[in-house]
Amino acid sequence: MSMNNSKQPVSPIAGLLSNTTCQLGNRLSVFFSVVFMTVGILSNILAVAILMKAYQRFRQKSKASFLLLASGLVITDFFGHLINGAIAVFVYASNKDWIRFDQSNVLCSIFGICMVFSGLCPLFLGSAMAIERCIGVTKPIFHSTKITSKHVKMVLSGICLFAIFIALLPILGLRDYKIQASRTWCFYKTEHIKDWEDRFYLLLFSFLGLLALGVSLLCNAITGITLLKVKYKSQQHRQGRSHHFEMVIQLLGIMCVSCICWSPFLVTLVSIGIYGSRSQETCETILFSLRMATWNQILDPWVYILLRKAVLKNLYKIARRCCGERVISLRIWELSSIKNSLKVAAISESPLGEKINQQVPSLIGQ
Repeated sequence: MSMNNSKQPVSPIAGLLSNTTCQLGNRLSVFFSVVFMTVGILSNILAVAILMKAYQRFRQKSKASFLLLASGLVITDFFGHLINGAIAVFVYASNKDWIRFDQSNVLCSIFGICMVFSGLCPLFLGSAMAIERCIGVTKPIFHSTKITSKHVKMVLSGICLFAIFIALLPILGLRDYKIQASRTWCFYKTEHIKDWEDRFYLLLFSFLGLLALGVSLLCNAITGITLLKVKYKSQQHRQGRSHHFEMVIQLLGIMCVSCICWSPFLVTLVSIGIYGSRSQETCETILFSLRMATWNQILDPWVYILLRKAVLKNLYKIARRCCGERVISLRIWELSSIKNSLKVAAISESPLGEKINQQVPSLIGQ
């Protein structure tokens, strides 16, 4: 969308604004933007602090790879909230008069690039974390010997570069990011779509997002099933008294938050890319789904980082007081549950472990 002519910039823009009926109250919209930005920034700052402290403790252990990916996730969320939130607040403060403060369309392009990058990169990182966790649980020996911090840093760099490439793709194709109907943010063209290239960008973004969610769901499902199998096998060993509370609850939290928050936005983009859009319905639907997607970035640090063993143990104690000691026995809780489970899985995979598993039933029979 070009805005180079200050005297007659209304040809493409005025048509969009005159046909737009999606006009929201400034006070309510500013309130949402400020609240989302503040909560997101504070949550991610807290998560980064916790991650850095944990990384110093587990720097030479297998958990370091997970912490590196989680650090990349919350740092990306942090800058996404900071940059996008600051631009959104500036737009509201300028009364959404894009013609006055962004005639060259530079700010809109920066806004659109940041929106695409901060949307795709956390989804990719969440998928990478699910893959790493799946490998760590299903192939613990391979994970501990082959996957190093150097490899994880290369994966992090590759994910960021790929997300940046996707965000810059419209600019490289000589297409501008468009001011959306609410005049509060910039993204791919979502109204009056007639060109296949505009549909391609929408479908590419939604396809990559849905693919990342699908990979996360698949890997988390495999991880959960493997943990249940390991728990069943570990009942034959002294180390196996565990219900894997931390891992299972994190997996459920990750899957629920990601799918609930991102699916509406991605599905809406698919619908627009295939069937087109109607101004009023599309504007309201996109704004609602966009705010839901924003909540995913706010909840990410709480799901991935703050839902730790210490928090779960305190919740367990509260539940124990409420339900009674007979209902919930303290013996089922072990702080080293995941570590013990991975040890059992590693023992089961090794040839020595198979011999032990074959000998244990015979010893029990004697």
